[in-house]
Amino acid sequence: MDWRSAIKGFQAYLKLEKGLSENSIQAYSRDIDKLEQYATDQNLKPETVALADLRQFISWVNELGMLPSSQARVLSGVKSFYKYMLIEDLVKTDPAELLEAPKKQRKLPTVLSYEDIERLIAIIDLSKPEGPRNKAIIEVLYSCGLRVSELTELKVSNLYLDIEFIKVFGKGSKERLVPIGSEAIKALQIWIEQVRVHVPIKKGEEDLVFLNRRGSRLSRVYVFMLIKQLAELAGIRKTISPHTLRHSFATHLVEGGADLRAVQEMLGHESITTTEIYTHLDREYLKTVITSFHPRN
Repeated sequence: MDWRSAIKGFQAYLKLEKGLSENSIQAYSRDIDKLEQYATDQNLKPETVALADLRQFISWVNELGMLPSSQARVLSGVKSFYKYMLIEDLVKTDPAELLEAPKKQRKLPTVLSYEDIERLIAIIDLSKPEGPRNKAIIEVLYSCGLRVSELTELKVSNLYLDIEFIKVFGKGSKERLVPIGSEAIKALQIWIEQVRVHVPIKKGEEDLVFLNRRGSRLSRVYVFMLIKQLAELAGIRKTISPHTLRHSFATHLVEGGADLRAVQEMLGHESITTTEIYTHLDREYLKTVITSFHPRN
């Protein structure tokens, strides 16, 4: 089998069997393109690659100067590729099964304080037509801890504001219910009932919550630029993105004593280890917890 055919089949598998988004499929494809580049130089076909070859490939990737986190992502793509090859009976054994990932540095995420969040919201000009929408965007991102793609795909039919929940479709089209706070509900209602009703909505976009002035869905890039602009206006010197609000949501919950499993469920993390990064609490908070709950205190 040639590499192009194998990669095309892998892409179809990621889309149809795994339900991944186009962005995720492209990311996986770029990783396998690197493997194809290396293997072609070594005259290796997809089915003839062995564990020793993959170890040499990882060394080659390392020599390209990629960060450990990027190397780990490439390795994850390779493992998924050979899992697909094994399922489709294109290889008899999985050469990537015993392949080890480079050690990843766990970088602590940038987090905004509650005061920063308030400044971000206060700087929004509500006299402008897009003001109520922008306020609702910030409130929902912070109240629900959504990914930016989950926000831009949020549907009116999936808002259950009377019982204070919204339905979200995350990675791999996995569905989850997320609680939503009163301030976010209020901001959403103002946007939907008082402003959005006057927007001429493009056909096919009628159910989307957040729209631009032309009645089309918002792009992820627009939300990134909006938050960056608001941060500058609010005098927040940190480099932030929509994901910063997700990090802040999770961190503030954990600092407030929320159960890590509950936070995992709300974020839509498959593994609890991904959620554990939010236990990077300040020393004073940890000291207070130990003083309050340790039996010897």
